Formats: sequence, structure tokens, C-alpha cells
Amino acid sequence: MRVYLVIMDETEEAGVALRFAARRAVRTGGTLHLLALVPRQQFVAFGGIQATIEEEARLRAEELVTAAAGSVASENGLSPTISVRRGDGAQVVRDYLAEHREVSALVLGAAASGVPGPLVSHFVANAGQLACPVYVVPGGMSDAELDRLS
Repeated sequence: MRVYLVIMDETEEAGVALRFAARRAVRTGGTLHLLALVPRQQFVAFGGIQATIEEEARLRAEELVTAAAGSVASENGLSPTISVRRGDGAQVVRDYLAEHREVSALVLGAAASGVPGPLVSHFVANAGQLACPVYVVPGGMSDAELDRLS
């Protein structure tokens, strides 16, 4: 079974990547893993404040990935595996891929304009070192184009 890993955040391109991956999963009889990243917070002198900031970021990420999973379930009938991890984005994704050898493809969304984000830049530059293909979905694609190509 094909497993597509989508990195979720609040950007439009993450939504485009999710739509593409969900459609591919349906067409190939596969499934989805959704991973939300919680970046490490800058050091704050008062530990209680830093803990609160980190907890709020984790809760926001959990809400985001849970909402995305619900959307995928209602639109495509898939029940994605969801995960929220804290740390440096690229390293967290690499660790996730190492732990989940069943992942068939990493699906990232690229911004419709401007420079690529840090994950797209990192994984495109290092794609040859991964155990799975990397799909980079252009963020400016319409739903109709995504449906036609996925």
C-alpha cells in the first residue's frame, strides 16, 4: 500500500499538497500520514513563559492537523495517521521517515511565488539521500488541475 506523507502547516501550499496526496492515495489504494511541525521556540529567560508559548504552539499544530485529517476523511473517505512533532523541520521529517519505512512519498507544497520554503529547498537539494521520492506540488495549482494530475 502506498503511504503519502504530507507536512501540514497553515499555508495555502500545504493545502494544495494535501489535496494532491489525498487524491493520489485514493487512486492508488493508499493512505496518508499528516505531520505537523512545532518549531523550537527561542529561549525566554522565564521558563514558565517559554513553556506556555511552546504548549500553545503544540495545541495550534494539533488543531491544524486534526482539522486537515477531518477534511480528508469527509472528502475522500481516508483516515490519515496524524502526528505532531517538535524540533527542526528538516530533521523532524528525516526522523519520521526513518521511523516509518512504509512511507512511499514525501509530498510538499511549493509557494506559488517567491523563493521556496526551507523544507522544499532542503528536500529537493537532498532528494537523492532519501528512501522515498519527493513530490513538490506547485502551490498555484487549481483544484481542477490537481484532480486531473493526481
